[in-house]
Amino acid sequence: MQPLPDHPTPIVYADAHLLVASKAAGLLAVPGRGPDKADCLSLRLQQLYPDALIVHRLDQATSGLMVFARGIAMQRALGSMFETRQVHKTYVAVVQGVLSTDEGDIALPIGADWLARPLRKIDHDNGKTALTHYRVLSRDTTAQTSRMLLQPVTGRTHQLRVHMTAIGHPILGDALYGDAASAARLLLHAQELALPHPADGKPMVWQDAAPF
Repeated sequence: MQPLPDHPTPIVYADAHLLVASKAAGLLAVPGRGPDKADCLSLRLQQLYPDALIVHRLDQATSGLMVFARGIAMQRALGSMFETRQVHKTYVAVVQGVLSTDEGDIALPIGADWLARPLRKIDHDNGKTALTHYRVLSRDTTAQTSRMLLQPVTGRTHQLRVHMTAIGHPILGDALYGDAASAARLLLHAQELALPHPADGKPMVWQDAAPF
């Protein structure tokens, strides 16, 4: 299986224990249901590294860095790091509106929206704790948008998209929680990934500049 021209899958880093790759917007992280959703980043990587195993996911519409384990032992080690919050991810997003604060936290619980699956919603009664740090990089008062750095402390499904919508600043191009027509794609990109190497504990940091 060869990468499609409009969906390159550059490998950012590779060693005997793990891989880091940059997923294109529109490409699935793992196979979906049906033959039309078989193409995905994990299968493409397995063409080059048969032992590559999934550890976490990015939404199909989101681009940016993902780490993959090489073998079961590394998958377990990396999975444990995600569970204990030793993995730090930083995203860049462009959102609707001009934020009045330069930085802050969004601490709103997220749960499944059973009447509109697979969407998520803020659920103060049954939702799981969710925390996002944000910082404004720049403001465009003409376009009425803000460029943001977003750091999810927890890892809930659609967390950044739900949180930004909840505070009145949906991410541009968000077909699920905002206005799909506001941008040609979802303007959300996993720009930085940092973790202690599972083999020796060495601090590792990878960066991938946002394409927007």
